[in-house]
Amino acid sequence: MIAIIDYEAGNLRSVERALRHLGKDCRITKDPAEILGARRVIFPGVGAAGRAMEVIRARGLDEVITRVASRKTPFLGICLGAQIVLSGSEENDARCLGVLEGKALRFPETGLKIPHMGWNDLVLHRGHPLLEGIDGKAQFYFVHSYYPAPHRSEDVVAHTDYGIPFPSVIGRGNVAAVQFHPEKSGRQGLRLLENFCSWDGEV
Repeated sequence: MIAIIDYEAGNLRSVERALRHLGKDCRITKDPAEILGARRVIFPGVGAAGRAMEVIRARGLDEVITRVASRKTPFLGICLGAQIVLSGSEENDARCLGVLEGKALRFPETGLKIPHMGWNDLVLHRGHPLLEGIDGKAQFYFVHSYYPAPHRSEDVVAHTDYGIPFPSVIGRGNVAAVQFHPEKSGRQGLRLLENFCSWDGEV
């Protein structure tokens, strides 16, 4: 079973629908036992990092996610999920999970509209099972004002250009996260989710 962590976000059902479309057994849950017992875990996210962390901590899910990461269970963060796995966020100076060292940063003023909203491609830094078989010209759907900035360059799998180059796929070991929304990114997004569902957490 794939656990989709329930922390009162708005896009949980869209992730669930995408996985069910792929024929995957998944469940939206806030039950620590279910999450820890799942074969894979997804943290989809929209909204503010500070508010998300309030809910996560109130439910004791911060410790659960940390345990999932340490158990080598395949873990995927989506959008806000790519930010809360870091140590913190510039958004209200939120303290996040610290699974990966780094900080979520707000886009600088470059004359482009913020939030960044629309379709953009990826520039790969290294291969990753999550991106296997995905067209090099594939585009994915983004909606965000902040982006993940890991401290370690090795944790950046791919970047995207929007005024500046920013990390759009990050990961280390069994933890991977994407700043875009694969569940809203058509065929290539479904391929990424399919890849996650067959990934054993090894890189």
